[in-house]
Amino acid sequence: MNEPIVSPLAPAAFPALPPVAGATARVARARYKAWDRCDLTFITLDPGTAVAGVLTQSRCPSPEVEWCRAALPQGRARALVVNAGNSNAFTGHRGRAAVEAIAARAAAHLGCRADEVFVASTGVIGVPLPIDKAEAGLDAAFAAPPCGWEDAAATIMTTDTFTKGAVATALVGGQTVTIAGIVKGSGMIAPDMATMLGFIFTDAAVAPGFLQQMLTDANTRSFSCITVDGDTSTSDTVLAFATGKAGNPTLTAASDPGADAFQAALSQVCLELAQLVVRDGEGASKFIEVAVTGAETDVSAHRIALSIANSPLVKTAVAGEDANWGRVVMAVGKAGEPAERDRLAIRFGATQVARGGLAIEGYDEAPVAAHLKGKEIEIGVDLGLGEGRATVWTCDLTHGYIAINADYRS
Repeated sequence: MNEPIVSPLAPAAFPALPPVAGATARVARARYKAWDRCDLTFITLDPGTAVAGVLTQSRCPSPEVEWCRAALPQGRARALVVNAGNSNAFTGHRGRAAVEAIAARAAAHLGCRADEVFVASTGVIGVPLPIDKAEAGLDAAFAAPPCGWEDAAATIMTTDTFTKGAVATALVGGQTVTIAGIVKGSGMIAPDMATMLGFIFTDAAVAPGFLQQMLTDANTRSFSCITVDGDTSTSDTVLAFATGKAGNPTLTAASDPGADAFQAALSQVCLELAQLVVRDGEGASKFIEVAVTGAETDVSAHRIALSIANSPLVKTAVAGEDANWGRVVMAVGKAGEPAERDRLAIRFGATQVARGGLAIEGYDEAPVAAHLKGKEIEIGVDLGLGEGRATVWTCDLTHGYIAINADYRS
């Protein structure tokens, strides 16, 4: 497969992510594919680290997802292993054996329980992860020097065209805590929990149950509000680790001093990471925000927004810079949610194009055409039925998406 061209929506540079006390990353080459790059990430976590996670709701999950789902309730983590190039999904008992072997080898190295080792894999579905390569890669990682977050972000990539990271700080109990995250994702992106692989690290002290509550809340407004192609992966995993090294009083409830600041910072990191995935959507040339208001409920608004964002006709119209608002009407109507044609209003950017079931009288398409020539596109829909609202983010659909996915396994 040819080296991908960096997305035109990529940020200028990877952000300056500081070290997070209690979390140490290393990378190595397991050589899961015929590529000359690191593809195994090993992150050690100090004893006492809390963990929380959101996982794919696919009914055909990978063994890694099942492993993490079983391990999460105990709330503690000592390591994370991420494999790139092979998702190990739909691989039966051999896939499960690979996950068990990885967890056992990392646990023996650290002197911890196997269920304190979390594992994630990404890549081609249907090929068992080779245990010999995984174990050799782990051994190489054990001996490797620590690396920065950008190296870790590069190592977890597959069809991504740029590394993705985000950072925020918060004042918690008189201590400044850091939250840093990395993510990979470009295709097979449709939220049904979270989506893609994302890993968040903080030096804050947070009780596992409360960390889970806050991550779930942050996910609802970030990872679950993005889509590239409407396809939910078998391997989607987002994990958050809190090492407790900042020295703040342990957060256990929303009423604790600084809990609101920590929630805001965590939500900010999750939203930035989620939007970076959309900006690296396979073949993407435009970043699209779909805002729905006036729905009967927030849930209804979210479903309508996703119907618009996932519509190939809407996405190709944006790619072609065509102000075809009729396709938005179509997407609203097919969503299966309450909508009344004669109350519907639609805008592109700041320009209202339709209201009350009709095009705006004297509608001038020129400002809409100008808006669609940009890289940041806004589509607004008001249902005129209630107070429900939601915003989701997607990208356009171009020939590049077909080219990437037609070539993916080669």
